[in-house]
Amino acid sequence: MESKQVPTFEQFHDEWLKSITEGKPSTVQLGNRFSQKLLTQWLDLDQDADGIVYCDGSGDGGIDLAFLFEGDADDEIGSEAHTWYLVQSKYGKAFQGESTLLKEGMKVIETLDNQQKRLSSLTQGLIEQLSAFKRRASERDKIILVFATENPLSNSQASALKGVRAMGKDRLGSIFDVESVSIDTIYRRTLEDQSVSSKQIKVPLIANLPNEPKDSDSLLVCSVSLMSLYKFLEGYQEKTGDIDQIYEKNVRRFLGGRGKVNSSIQKTLKEAPEQFGFYNNGITLVVTDFKLTDNAIRLTDPYIVNGCQTTRSIWDVFRQRIKSGGTGIDSEFQTWLDGVERGIVVTKIVKVGEKGEELLQKITRFTNSQNAIKEKDFLALVSDFQIWKQEMDEKYGIFLEIQRGGWDSQKAYQKQHPGYKQYTMFANAFDLLKVYGAGWMNEAGSAFGRNAAFLPNGAVFKKIVNNEEEKEAFDAEDLYAAYQLEMAADKFEFGRSGKSTRKLTRHLFYNIVLELLKSLMLLSSLPSSRKDLTRGINKLFKKDLQENLLETALLAVDEYLTPGTYNSIFEEPVFKEMNSNLNGYLKSDQIGKGDIFKRLVADHARLLNRSQNKGEESYKEQIEKIIKEQID
Repeated sequence: MESKQVPTFEQFHDEWLKSITEGKPSTVQLGNRFSQKLLTQWLDLDQDADGIVYCDGSGDGGIDLAFLFEGDADDEIGSEAHTWYLVQSKYGKAFQGESTLLKEGMKVIETLDNQQKRLSSLTQGLIEQLSAFKRRASERDKIILVFATENPLSNSQASALKGVRAMGKDRLGSIFDVESVSIDTIYRRTLEDQSVSSKQIKVPLIANLPNEPKDSDSLLVCSVSLMSLYKFLEGYQEKTGDIDQIYEKNVRRFLGGRGKVNSSIQKTLKEAPEQFGFYNNGITLVVTDFKLTDNAIRLTDPYIVNGCQTTRSIWDVFRQRIKSGGTGIDSEFQTWLDGVERGIVVTKIVKVGEKGEELLQKITRFTNSQNAIKEKDFLALVSDFQIWKQEMDEKYGIFLEIQRGGWDSQKAYQKQHPGYKQYTMFANAFDLLKVYGAGWMNEAGSAFGRNAAFLPNGAVFKKIVNNEEEKEAFDAEDLYAAYQLEMAADKFEFGRSGKSTRKLTRHLFYNIVLELLKSLMLLSSLPSSRKDLTRGINKLFKKDLQENLLETALLAVDEYLTPGTYNSIFEEPVFKEMNSNLNGYLKSDQIGKGDIFKRLVADHARLLNRSQNKGEESYKEQIEKIIKEQID
């Protein structure tokens, strides 16, 4: 069989757009689908992420959709930060280059500055939220206007974007910023081997080298001024349009980006940048190659594998201060710049070559070993995730998507290579971890409300993968059980388009299914560890005996979410203590733990323990037989 090649951007682009254009959507629907898919893949959100506000249409104020990204403290990295993303969808003919960026950017700025009077009720409600956000915002919080386009911006378009940024900061202050994201952004994130990319990324870095390096050297150790490091990051951003791409090979890529910063690093950068080198351990970059020029080192395909918190803090602080605009003299700013010129970062640059993935992984592992990172935090780089992907393929014929966008890339490849294995089923590994957490771990609230808990080093992730309380390791068998449950929930139309009781209760449904199964197994005196539950689910689906369990769970969800029923969520004491905030309660760690919820599960478990007709086996008895088959 031929060795697999990464599809071209054009192939990926066409496949990615299929889900946008299917079903003859209206112009507004096209824009909403396009911006939603880009935003959710860019920020690694669930496709049906709760909290996306759709404004597109008459009186939208230039905002097609909006989303509040709230930082979590689960990663133990630093202080929380909140970011509002306001998305302008520029799909197809809606994008006419620089004029579109300037015109539509100014429209949004005027809306945020309360200069737009004719706004729809949806947009008006959003503006009230944003006004309250601005009043309460700390210096870490942001409002970012995102232009979602098919292709990356050209140099002239990027310059226009800078103009929008300057206008916004002038009118709204440093809280405002602008970014662009395109299908190309997602495509680049899906490349498993950057060396096959047709366009290498080369960025200069000005550094102070202690010795004259030789061409044969594979390691450079140097000092880099804070300003030079910021200029390097700025150059990378201009080349790629995505600053987070530089952390692709970093174990903490997810934890360090988009607002999560280390407060002590920020404090030093703001108050005493000249002392930064005394307190910081430095950073490590890996490159496929480096070349010395007259005054800089030109780095080819650079990745930061250690120092994500350092460099993202520099990026955030410097971008906020340097890009604030203004042509006057500010003595305080000038004093800060003088300190910045004296501040340095010790930098290690390692050349791994175009096929140095194994060396890169080792460097990433060992340069992070001084941090409080457990072995399982490296799964995204090596071992388990790759093993699970292979096992899901070999055992179940499922393509396991480790990074969002991977399935679109795979479909594009299959279309161009009909002789290669044609997958028809796929699952996203991160989504399956959340299914498992909600069902098996009784963490429905965390699964619904907090992505960080399920990322490497997150609290629930560590409980699942480190497997401290279980005798048998978490593996592809567990992922497959979660996959089957996810497909069942899709069939029952959980999500935004579902009936009222199912709009926000997908993860609660997973929880109830597993709680019912566990209750029936305990009634039958069967072992009910997490692995036992996994095997029970898989056995039931294999024997096509899952429907009764699933439909009973569905009835339980509907009863729980209906006011006035005997087992209603609206009567839970903690729910009332939370001012009857349904969304907040469903996202809290209390969901699935209330006395009324426990009574709900017990009542429906009793239903499954009864025979439908005299002389027939109850569903509990059928389950007992099936599960005992795999034990005996």
